[in-house]
Amino acid sequence: MPNFSFVENTFMVPYTKTVADYCNPFSCGDEDLDDFFNNDVFLYEKELLGKTYCWIDKKNQREIVAIATLSYDGIKIFTLDNPSRNAFLRKIPHQKRHRSYPAVLIGRLGVSKHYQGKGLNIGSQLMDALKYWFVDENNKAACRYMLVDAYNTESTTHYYQKNGFKPLYRSEEGEKEAFGIPSDYPLKSRIYYFDLKLIAH
Repeated sequence: MPNFSFVENTFMVPYTKTVADYCNPFSCGDEDLDDFFNNDVFLYEKELLGKTYCWIDKKNQREIVAIATLSYDGIKIFTLDNPSRNAFLRKIPHQKRHRSYPAVLIGRLGVSKHYQGKGLNIGSQLMDALKYWFVDENNKAACRYMLVDAYNTESTTHYYQKNGFKPLYRSEEGEKEAFGIPSDYPLKSRIYYFDLKLIAH
C-alpha cells in the first residue's frame, strides 16, 4: 500500500451491525476506542447520541480502514473564559456574532492498526474527507466548526494540531475552571476546534 489514496481506495457506509458482522473485527490499538466500536456503538446510535460511519477498503471489503462517530454540537460563547472568548470572536464580524455557533462533534475516531505506521497518512486523509463532507452544499444543516474532545496526550494533540485544529480554551487552567475541574487535577482531555470556513468555497 505505498500510495494509498483514502478517497480513491475506500468507500463509506453507515457502521451497522450487519457491516460489523461481515467485516473483520476493527481495532485501532486503543483499548477504550476498540471497546466502544465493538460493543457500545450501536446502543449509542439507538439513543440518537451519534451516527457512526466506516470506510472500507475497496480491494478487501472485509477490512475497515477507519471509523468515526459524529453528532451535532455547538460552541457556546458564555462557557468560554475571557481570553478564549476574545480569541475565538476575533475572526467573526461583529454583526455576525451569536451566543452559540453550530458545530459537528467528532465523538470517536479510529484508524485500523493494519493501516497505521506505513507512511500512508490515513489519519490526515480521513480528517480531510470529514472536513470537506461538512462544507458540501448538499448538507441538510449549516455547520461552521468541527469539534473534538481529544485525549490530552502528546500524540493525540499533535495529530489535531497538525490537521489545523486549535484548542478552544487558551490555557489548560481556563478549561479546568470552565468544567469545574480542580486546578491540581490532570486535564485528561482538551477541546479542539476547526473553522470550516477556512476551506469553504
